[in-house]
Amino acid sequence: MQIIKFFIVLLLAAAGARAEAQIQQARGQYALNYKEMLGAFDKKEAPPKAKQQAQQEAMLKAVEFYYAEAGQAEAANFDAIRSKILENQGRYILDSTVIAEDDNKKDFKYTVVVRVSLNVANLRNAVQANSAVGRASEGEKSMLSFVFVSRQVASEKSFDDRVYKRAEGSVQVQVNASSQATSMQKEKTSEGESVRKAQVETFGSKSQQQDDSLSVDASKKVVATSEAGGSTTRKASESTWRLLPSANLNQVFVSAFSQGGYDVVEAALIETEKFKVADVESDYKSGNDLQPKTLRAIAAGMKDNGVPYVALGTLDVGLAAKDPQTGLMRVDVTVNAKVWDVSKPIPRTKAAVGPVSYSGVGPNEDVARGNALKSAASSAAQELSSRMATMGLR
Repeated sequence: MQIIKFFIVLLLAAAGARAEAQIQQARGQYALNYKEMLGAFDKKEAPPKAKQQAQQEAMLKAVEFYYAEAGQAEAANFDAIRSKILENQGRYILDSTVIAEDDNKKDFKYTVVVRVSLNVANLRNAVQANSAVGRASEGEKSMLSFVFVSRQVASEKSFDDRVYKRAEGSVQVQVNASSQATSMQKEKTSEGESVRKAQVETFGSKSQQQDDSLSVDASKKVVATSEAGGSTTRKASESTWRLLPSANLNQVFVSAFSQGGYDVVEAALIETEKFKVADVESDYKSGNDLQPKTLRAIAAGMKDNGVPYVALGTLDVGLAAKDPQTGLMRVDVTVNAKVWDVSKPIPRTKAAVGPVSYSGVGPNEDVARGNALKSAASSAAQELSSRMATMGLR
């Protein structure tokens, strides 16, 4: 029983993915003043004709809303096919449902909100047929090649923070000293004379006093200051990538660009001595950018083969996780892509997409990754084709 439930969930997920690619839901709103539609004896309410017209306009608004959400390029494409949608709404709008309406009888204003299911495949075909490349003959269509690399992080090298510490200090010493030495000597003498008869006698005395004293007075003052500081250097992680087989994706890109009206040539068929697909893969293994040498080689190789446009990009596969809605494995893929015009002396980017993420589910990681890669490749190629159609490239 559990196995049956599992396969039912798997089939529903696969059907949902296919439906999501071809059918999109959108809402539209429109307000119509019906005062001039009322006759002299009509009720003061919106007549059926006014309601029908308002609903048709609301459906057209829903298509316009879908293209507005899809981006600037898609919005421009809607303007180009607006008249076709008006002429044959049933071809592009599969069904519609009125989800809200309001009849303001006082102001003679009827407002309606509808939800529609859009046939995205027919809308894209209409855009392609109206584009410059779609109107061009087979001989006038430009050749386009592509090099897309599917990759997943193989290893990531992180670095510890580098910390530098600095300390400065200073000491100030102040010494005050005084010394005093005093030597004092005193001497006292006296003399006298005594006369006795014929004899003279003299006498004398001497006294001496010496005072030696020494006095020293000293003081010392010490002042110490210090200052600490430093810096911390952080280095970004370095990642290396492993490439995933992309042979099946080549068919997706060929189909999408061909439906866009271009003459698609796989890059492996136009390799030259200058341009090698392996060089592009090698650059994307170690980083997100192509080396200048590789870019010059791509431009030279395409010019040598008369290919004016080349699409380049990466499809980065994330880690698998369990999808909370279906219980299946889920993988996200992030796309970065651009179309390069190499027909002029200095190549330039004509259209770019990303980074944008797409998801895929499956019973295991391999199936989920394959579904996510196919969805990402198809959507990226269609978006690039739409932008090229908007620019009038053919």
